[in-house]
Amino acid sequence: MASAKPRSTDRWLEELKSSKKTCLVSDGKKKVHYLFTSGLEMSEDYDLKTGTMLVRRFKRKSIFGGDGKWEFEVGLSSSRGDEGNQIITECFSNPIFTRVDTSVYFQWRIRNLTYPKSNYIISCNPVEREILVKTVNKKYFKKINIPDMDRCELPFDSKALSFDHANNTLIISYKKPLAILDLEKKVFKEISNLKANEDGQVDCAQS
Repeated sequence: MASAKPRSTDRWLEELKSSKKTCLVSDGKKKVHYLFTSGLEMSEDYDLKTGTMLVRRFKRKSIFGGDGKWEFEVGLSSSRGDEGNQIITECFSNPIFTRVDTSVYFQWRIRNLTYPKSNYIISCNPVEREILVKTVNKKYFKKINIPDMDRCELPFDSKALSFDHANNTLIISYKKPLAILDLEKKVFKEISNLKANEDGQVDCAQS
């Protein structure tokens, strides 16, 4: 009998395990850098006290083979610019979109949206694998993807979607499926085994 096809969550976990990893501890955070065999880089920041992931970002080679720019998947790039990139200034009144996950939910926050909760239409499109954000007054529209779900080839579930609105911020939540929760536990176990130097400032290579 042919062996069962490995789950996509297992394949992603194996990619993480086989990557070259470095870590450092600084400012109350554990920062882990991954270098994959494809040349893709991933960087994650974890809060040392809670174990919560604060930032995840990717960097791909440019079409000319040079270093690309960091693209944030979780967390928000500093307004002061990132690692030598040019300074980006947000207009105070413009909507500001960021993903800030919890232990149970994929979560996105869109600040500077002053309309009441009744004005928002939040829906899930399982076929296109995206969340749609609309307003009744047609003043705002956005499509939201969940790369974690795509990497693991997991189906979307409209029942997992919910939203709220408070303090001019739209909060959209998607309940993480059990497969993702299980994967995150395994990844955090791997991260916990990475040790930084005693001073917490020097990378400690892991492979």
